[in-house]
Amino acid sequence: MSDALIIGFTTFFATIGPIDIAVVYAAMSREMPSSQRWRTALRAVALASCLLYIFAFFGQVLLDRLGISLPALRTAGGILLFLVGLDMVFARHSGVSSTTRDEDHEARARKDIAVFPLATPLIAGPGAIGAVILLMANTDGDLIKQLAIVSSLTLVLLMTLALMLVSSAVQRLLGVTGMNVVSRIFGLLLTALAVQFVFDGIRGSGLLMT
Repeated sequence: MSDALIIGFTTFFATIGPIDIAVVYAAMSREMPSSQRWRTALRAVALASCLLYIFAFFGQVLLDRLGISLPALRTAGGILLFLVGLDMVFARHSGVSSTTRDEDHEARARKDIAVFPLATPLIAGPGAIGAVILLMANTDGDLIKQLAIVSSLTLVLLMTLALMLVSSAVQRLLGVTGMNVVSRIFGLLLTALAVQFVFDGIRGSGLLMT
Protein backbone atom coordinates (compact mmCIF):
# COMPACT_ATOMS: atom_id res chain seq x y z
CA MET A 1 0.00 0.00 0.00
CA SER A 2 2.88 2.36 0.80
CA ASP A 3 4.27 2.01 -2.74
CA ALA A 4 0.87 2.86 -4.23
CA LEU A 5 0.60 5.88 -1.92
CA ILE A 6 4.01 7.19 -2.94
CA ILE A 7 3.40 6.62 -6.66
CA GLY A 8 -0.06 8.14 -6.44
CA PHE A 9 1.08 11.19 -4.48
CA THR A 10 4.04 11.84 -6.79
CA THR A 11 1.93 11.46 -9.92
CA PHE A 12 -0.97 13.62 -8.74
CA PHE A 13 1.31 16.28 -7.28
CA ALA A 14 3.04 16.51 -10.65
CA THR A 15 -0.06 16.41 -12.87
CA ILE A 16 -2.25 18.69 -10.73
CA GLY A 17 0.57 21.00 -9.62
CA PRO A 18 -0.75 22.56 -6.37
CA ILE A 19 2.02 25.17 -6.21
CA ASP A 20 1.53 26.28 -9.81
CA ILE A 21 -2.22 26.51 -9.29
CA ALA A 22 -1.74 28.58 -6.12
CA VAL A 23 0.41 31.12 -7.98
CA VAL A 24 -2.01 31.30 -10.91
CA TYR A 25 -4.91 31.70 -8.49
CA ALA A 26 -3.10 34.50 -6.64
CA ALA A 27 -2.80 36.42 -9.90
CA MET A 28 -6.36 35.76 -11.08
CA SER A 29 -8.04 36.55 -7.74
CA ARG A 30 -5.94 39.61 -6.92
CA GLU A 31 -8.91 42.01 -7.08
CA MET A 32 -11.40 39.73 -5.30
CA PRO A 33 -12.52 40.39 -1.72
CA SER A 34 -11.31 37.85 0.84
CA SER A 35 -14.68 36.10 1.21
CA GLN A 36 -15.03 35.64 -2.56
CA ARG A 37 -11.48 34.24 -2.82
CA TRP A 38 -12.35 31.55 -0.27
CA ARG A 39 -15.64 30.66 -1.96
CA THR A 40 -14.03 30.49 -5.39
CA ALA A 41 -11.19 28.25 -4.18
CA LEU A 42 -13.56 25.90 -2.35
CA ARG A 43 -15.90 25.66 -5.34
CA ALA A 44 -13.09 25.05 -7.81
CA VAL A 45 -11.52 22.23 -5.79
CA ALA A 46 -14.94 20.68 -5.05
CA LEU A 47 -15.88 20.60 -8.75
CA ALA A 48 -12.48 19.25 -9.79
CA SER A 49 -12.67 16.60 -7.06
CA CYS A 50 -16.06 15.39 -8.29
CA LEU A 51 -14.74 15.11 -11.84
CA LEU A 52 -11.59 13.22 -10.82
CA TYR A 53 -13.44 10.85 -8.48
CA ILE A 54 -15.91 10.03 -11.26
CA PHE A 55 -13.04 9.01 -13.53
CA ALA A 56 -11.38 7.15 -10.65
CA PHE A 57 -14.39 4.97 -9.92
CA PHE A 58 -15.94 4.68 -13.39
CA GLY A 59 -12.90 5.01 -15.64
CA GLN A 60 -12.57 1.24 -16.00
CA VAL A 61 -16.21 0.99 -17.12
CA LEU A 62 -15.51 3.63 -19.76
CA LEU A 63 -12.45 1.72 -20.96
CA ASP A 64 -14.42 -1.51 -21.22
CA ARG A 65 -17.18 0.20 -23.20
CA LEU A 66 -14.63 1.67 -25.60
CA GLY A 67 -12.74 -1.59 -25.91
CA ILE A 68 -9.48 -0.13 -24.59
CA SER A 69 -7.13 -2.67 -23.03
CA LEU A 70 -5.02 -2.05 -19.92
CA PRO A 71 -1.70 -2.32 -21.87
CA ALA A 72 -2.98 0.29 -24.35
CA LEU A 73 -3.97 2.58 -21.46
CA ARG A 74 -0.60 2.11 -19.78
CA THR A 75 1.23 3.01 -22.99
CA ALA A 76 -0.94 6.01 -23.88
CA GLY A 77 -1.07 7.22 -20.28
CA GLY A 78 2.68 6.87 -19.98
CA ILE A 79 3.22 9.00 -23.09
CA LEU A 80 0.82 11.67 -21.80
CA LEU A 81 2.47 11.76 -18.37
CA PHE A 82 5.89 11.90 -20.04
CA LEU A 83 4.82 15.07 -21.89
CA VAL A 84 3.59 16.57 -18.60
CA GLY A 85 6.91 15.68 -16.98
CA LEU A 86 8.87 17.30 -19.81
CA ASP A 87 6.87 20.50 -19.40
CA MET A 88 7.75 20.52 -15.71
CA VAL A 89 11.45 19.78 -16.20
CA PHE A 90 11.84 22.55 -18.79
CA ALA A 91 9.43 24.93 -16.98
CA ARG A 92 7.23 25.41 -20.02
CA HIS A 93 3.47 25.31 -20.65
CA SER A 94 1.93 23.31 -23.48
CA GLY A 95 -1.72 23.09 -22.39
CA VAL A 96 -1.46 19.49 -21.14
CA SER A 97 -1.49 20.51 -17.50
CA SER A 98 -2.08 24.25 -17.87
CA THR A 99 -4.13 26.67 -19.93
CA THR A 100 -3.29 27.74 -23.47
CA ARG A 101 -3.12 31.39 -24.55
CA ASP A 102 -6.66 31.28 -25.94
CA GLU A 103 -7.94 29.78 -22.69
CA ASP A 104 -6.12 32.47 -20.69
CA HIS A 105 -7.80 35.16 -22.79
CA GLU A 106 -11.24 33.60 -22.28
CA ALA A 107 -10.63 33.22 -18.53
CA ARG A 108 -9.85 36.93 -18.13
CA ALA A 109 -13.22 37.79 -19.66
CA ARG A 110 -15.11 35.61 -17.18
CA LYS A 111 -16.29 36.84 -13.79
CA ASP A 112 -16.55 33.32 -12.33
CA ILE A 113 -13.23 31.49 -12.65
CA ALA A 114 -14.11 28.54 -10.38
CA VAL A 115 -15.32 26.21 -13.15
CA PHE A 116 -13.04 27.50 -15.90
CA PRO A 117 -10.10 27.66 -15.81
CA LEU A 118 -9.58 26.56 -12.18
CA ALA A 119 -11.60 23.33 -11.84
CA THR A 120 -10.76 22.38 -15.41
CA PRO A 121 -8.29 22.38 -17.04
CA LEU A 122 -5.97 23.57 -14.24
CA ILE A 123 -6.87 21.13 -11.45
CA ALA A 124 -8.71 18.37 -13.30
CA GLY A 125 -6.84 18.61 -16.59
CA PRO A 126 -6.03 15.94 -19.18
CA GLY A 127 -2.90 14.90 -17.30
CA ALA A 128 -4.67 14.42 -13.97
CA ILE A 129 -7.65 12.63 -15.55
CA GLY A 130 -5.39 10.32 -17.51
CA ALA A 131 -3.31 9.65 -14.41
CA VAL A 132 -6.25 8.74 -12.18
CA ILE A 133 -7.70 6.33 -14.76
CA LEU A 134 -4.30 4.75 -15.37
CA LEU A 135 -3.37 4.36 -11.70
CA MET A 136 -6.75 2.91 -10.75
CA ALA A 137 -6.68 0.48 -13.69
CA ASN A 138 -3.12 -0.46 -12.75
CA THR A 139 -4.28 -1.78 -9.35
CA ASP A 140 -5.83 -4.86 -11.04
CA GLY A 141 -8.84 -4.67 -8.73
CA ASP A 142 -6.82 -4.65 -5.47
CA LEU A 143 -9.02 -2.70 -3.03
CA ILE A 144 -6.09 -1.76 -0.78
CA LYS A 145 -4.16 -0.27 -3.69
CA GLN A 146 -7.29 1.51 -4.93
CA LEU A 147 -7.79 3.00 -1.47
CA ALA A 148 -4.17 4.18 -1.52
CA ILE A 149 -4.62 5.86 -4.92
CA VAL A 150 -7.84 7.60 -3.85
CA SER A 151 -6.21 8.67 -0.57
CA SER A 152 -3.21 10.14 -2.37
CA LEU A 153 -5.54 11.99 -4.76
CA THR A 154 -7.53 13.37 -1.83
CA LEU A 155 -4.33 14.49 -0.09
CA VAL A 156 -3.11 16.38 -3.16
CA LEU A 157 -6.53 18.01 -3.64
CA LEU A 158 -6.53 19.15 0.00
CA MET A 159 -3.01 20.50 -0.45
CA THR A 160 -4.19 22.34 -3.56
CA LEU A 161 -7.04 23.95 -1.64
CA ALA A 162 -4.80 24.90 1.28
CA LEU A 163 -2.20 26.49 -1.01
CA MET A 164 -4.88 28.36 -2.94
CA LEU A 165 -6.16 29.86 0.32
CA VAL A 166 -2.66 31.13 1.14
CA SER A 167 -1.66 31.66 -2.48
CA SER A 168 -0.27 35.16 -2.06
CA ALA A 169 2.10 34.01 0.68
CA VAL A 170 3.22 31.01 -1.40
CA GLN A 171 4.03 33.26 -4.33
CA ARG A 172 6.10 35.61 -2.15
CA LEU A 173 7.86 32.75 -0.33
CA LEU A 174 8.97 30.62 -3.27
CA GLY A 175 9.30 33.10 -6.09
CA VAL A 176 9.83 31.97 -9.67
CA THR A 177 13.09 30.15 -8.94
CA GLY A 178 11.70 28.18 -6.01
CA MET A 179 8.64 27.13 -7.98
CA ASN A 180 10.76 25.94 -10.88
CA VAL A 181 13.02 23.91 -8.58
CA VAL A 182 10.07 22.05 -7.05
CA SER A 183 8.48 21.61 -10.47
CA ARG A 184 11.65 20.17 -12.00
CA ILE A 185 12.17 17.66 -9.18
CA PHE A 186 8.66 16.25 -9.50
CA GLY A 187 8.86 16.46 -13.29
CA LEU A 188 11.93 14.24 -13.29
CA LEU A 189 10.22 11.67 -11.07
CA LEU A 190 7.11 11.77 -13.27
CA THR A 191 9.03 11.22 -16.52
CA ALA A 192 10.76 8.17 -15.03
CA LEU A 193 7.41 6.78 -13.86
CA ALA A 194 5.88 7.50 -17.28
CA VAL A 195 8.62 5.56 -19.07
CA GLN A 196 7.98 2.62 -16.73
CA PHE A 197 4.27 2.72 -17.61
CA VAL A 198 5.16 2.60 -21.33
CA PHE A 199 7.49 -0.36 -20.75
CA ASP A 200 4.77 -2.18 -18.79
CA GLY A 201 2.19 -1.45 -21.50
CA ILE A 202 4.39 -2.75 -24.33
CA ARG A 203 5.33 -5.83 -22.30
CA GLY A 204 1.67 -6.56 -21.49
CA SER A 205 0.53 -6.09 -25.08
CA GLY A 206 2.34 -9.17 -26.30
CA LEU A 207 3.88 -7.27 -29.20
CA LEU A 208 7.36 -8.20 -28.07
CA MET A 209 7.60 -11.97 -27.82
CA THR A 210 10.59 -13.40 -25.94
